[in-house]
Amino acid sequence: MQNPFWKTKSLEELTPAEWESLCDGCGLCCLNKLEDWETGEVAFTSVACRLLDGTSCRCKDYENRQATVPDCIQLTPEAVRDIGWLPPTCGYRLFREGEDLYWWHPLVSGDPDTVHQAGISARGRTISEEEVDVEDFEDYLVDWPLHVGEKG
Repeated sequence: MQNPFWKTKSLEELTPAEWESLCDGCGLCCLNKLEDWETGEVAFTSVACRLLDGTSCRCKDYENRQATVPDCIQLTPEAVRDIGWLPPTCGYRLFREGEDLYWWHPLVSGDPDTVHQAGISARGRTISEEEVDVEDFEDYLVDWPLHVGEKG
C-alpha cells in the first residue's frame, strides 16, 4: 500500500488539490486574532470572520474572500512556513512540522464531519465580527484554539 501524499511530499510538491485537502475544516484560522505590538504575541478571539459559516466552519465565499475581506490571509506554502499562530491541530502546521494528521482529519477519516465530532472545530463557539465592535474584540479573548483536542 502506498503512503499518503502528506507523508511523502514536500510543500513544493503538493498539487493545488492536495494543498486544499490539507484544510481540515476546523475554522480556527478564520477567528480574529489580536497581536501585542510590543511582544508580537498573538491571542485568539472567538470573533469569527464575517465569511465564516458557523455551522460548517467553511468560508461562505472562498473563491472571492479577499475581495470581501482584504486582510484575509491566504494560506500558501510560503505563508505556512512563516505563520506562528496556526493551531496545533492544523493540517498545514502538522504537514509543515513533518507530523501525521489526526484520526479525525477528513483525509484520514474519510468524513468531513469528524473534525466537528471530535470537538476540534470552531462550530458553536464563535460570534460574527459583524456583531462586535472591533474595539471590543479583546472582550472575546479565548485560548481554546490552542488547546483543542487536548485531554485533561
